[in-house]
Amino acid sequence: MVGPDVWETCREVIPEGSVFAFLAEHRGELFPAEMFTDMYPSANGRPSMPPQILAAAVTLQALHGLSDFETVQELRCDLRWKAGCGLGLHDMAFDPSLLAYFRRRLARSARPNRIFEAVREVVKATGVLKGKHRRALDSTVLDDAVATQDTVTQIIAAVRAVIREVPGADAVAAAQCSAHDYTDPGKPRIAWNDEQARAELVDALVTDALRLLGHLPDEQLGERAANAVGLLALVAGQDVEPAE
Repeated sequence: MVGPDVWETCREVIPEGSVFAFLAEHRGELFPAEMFTDMYPSANGRPSMPPQILAAAVTLQALHGLSDFETVQELRCDLRWKAGCGLGLHDMAFDPSLLAYFRRRLARSARPNRIFEAVREVVKATGVLKGKHRRALDSTVLDDAVATQDTVTQIIAAVRAVIREVPGADAVAAAQCSAHDYTDPGKPRIAWNDEQARAELVDALVTDALRLLGHLPDEQLGERAANAVGLLALVAGQDVEPAE
């Protein structure tokens, strides 16, 4: 934790009865550490950010309908979000790609709806959706079109970073990557409300990422290149996270 605990030091400014206060008080009960043990079975897969914090962040993200980038901005700047997720006053949270990484692990786990089940408890306890014209929460709340577009954006950006920073990666990408034109600054043109189309796009982009990683020249990389490769491995859903 960076800086003093926001819930302990700034409790009086967190709205009483709000979802933020509820998470601050009951986050440990909703998201105990053992709840995520199966998602990180190996020592190499141990997350750099505790999954309890990511779970609380994803819960608030779902309830407020925010993108990954917007969610991290709230975590960096809003005392309520910091209190609800257990961050310190000066904590700058994490890279938005960690949310995509967390969702992918969750989707591949034996209990992909575990966060949704906890979200229902939050909604029931706080009445956070009362009087609001917001879409009903359902089991797709963590894997909807907005979340998928975040994931797609992050994978494409990570592939571009590797192409830009790693010597020879542009030639590898030209030969191995076909899911998207990575020189095109726009998003892929698909029907974003079509669940199968979204899933096929993400699968194709991940395949591109893994092909690119698997065919890079075997050479010592500088810091920027190594960071780019590590980030691509992260957002592509591999089990090993780059060191902080």
